[in-house]
Amino acid sequence: MSTGTMEFLQWSCHDVAMWIESLGFPHYKACFTDNLITGRKLIYVNCIYLPRLGITDFKDIQVISGHVRKLLGITETLWSRSIAEPMRDSMGLFLEKKSRTGQRADSLTYQQFLDGIPQ
Repeated sequence: MSTGTMEFLQWSCHDVAMWIESLGFPHYKACFTDNLITGRKLIYVNCIYLPRLGITDFKDIQVISGHVRKLLGITETLWSRSIAEPMRDSMGLFLEKKSRTGQRADSLTYQQFLDGIPQ
């Protein structure tokens, strides 16, 4: 398991569980494996989604969400924004595309994605 740029997209459920354990949360490994959370699905793991996985401790939710954002390279949410709104920065939008499977998603680069965004 590696934490290099975008390599997390190739992570299996086991890799994600090992990463969660490395963050100091071995007791949550089953929450990720039982829900089949792969590296591609990490883009959807946030403060709203973690309780659905069975993680309900608020401090743990904050810490895990922060580590997920850091891993994905997503900027911190602004305090003035509603927490119900999904992340909309460029990296978050790109990773939503990369979370899908298929040749198109696999071959899409960040620069190609940025070139396709209307300015």
